[in-house]
Amino acid sequence: MKKLVVFDLDGTLAVSKSSLDAEMAVLLTVLLGLVKVAIISGGNWPQFQKQVLAHLANDGRLTNLSLLPACGTKFYQYESGWTQLYSEDFTEAERRKITSSLNHVVGLPDFRVKESWGEVVEDRGSQITFSALGQQAPIESKQTWDPDFTKRKKMKVLLDDLIPQFSVRLGGTTSIDITKPGIDKAYGIRKLRDVLGIAIKDMIYVGDALFPGGNDYPAKEAGAASIQVRDPNESKRVIEAIIACLDGGHHTGTDVTTGPLAN
Repeated sequence: MKKLVVFDLDGTLAVSKSSLDAEMAVLLTVLLGLVKVAIISGGNWPQFQKQVLAHLANDGRLTNLSLLPACGTKFYQYESGWTQLYSEDFTEAERRKITSSLNHVVGLPDFRVKESWGEVVEDRGSQITFSALGQQAPIESKQTWDPDFTKRKKMKVLLDDLIPQFSVRLGGTTSIDITKPGIDKAYGIRKLRDVLGIAIKDMIYVGDALFPGGNDYPAKEAGAASIQVRDPNESKRVIEAIIACLDGGHHTGTDVTTGPLAN
C-alpha cells in the first residue's frame, strides 16, 4: 500500500470554497490515524484553516498532515503548531505583468460576467488566482459558469501567449491559477518527496482536474499514481477504500463514524 495520500481540496475534498462536511472530516481523521496525508490546493493558507483545520480533530494525528497552499508554492507542517517551510513569492514586476494580462483577458467580450461577488483577481503571494465570479460567489452560480472548462481553456490559450514565462493552470470551479514556471503541483509532489522522504511511487494523488491543463495534472506528470474524481462524494468512496486496504476494513462505512479513531 502507498505511504502518502495526497488530495486536491476544492472539488475533491470539499465543494468550492466550502468547509469539509461532517462525513469527510471523520474520514480524513480516520485516514490520518493510518497513513500520512497531504493536501495541495490553489487556496491560500487562511482558506486551509477555514475549510480543513477547523473541522479536524486537533490532536497528534495532525503530525501526519502536510498542507501545501497555492498549488504547492507554500508548505506547512505540524509539530506543536503549524510552521511554514517555504513560500515561492512573486516579485512586484511579476505581479504587475500577471495582473495586467489577466485583466486584459477578463475584459474580452467572451469572458465578461454580469455579476461578481468579492475579488476576481487575488494575489496569494506565490500564486495569482482568477475566480470568474469572485471569491465569495454562491456555489450555484459557480457550477453553471464553466462546468466543462471550455471558457477557461480558451482563456489559458490567450494567457499562455501573453505570459509564457509563467505557469497557467485551470482548477476549482471557476479558477485559473498562475505561478512561477515549474512551481505547480508537480513541484509540491517533489517537495513532499524531499521533506517527508517518501518516494513518488509510494504516493497516491486524488483530484478532480487531472486532465491536461488542469491544475492537478502536474501531480500526475510528476509520477504519482492518480485517481480522478468527479466531486467530494466520489472522494469519500475512494478514502473508504483506502482505509479498508490499510486497516483491514475495520473502519469503513458506518464504522468510520463510531470506531475509536473517530473520537
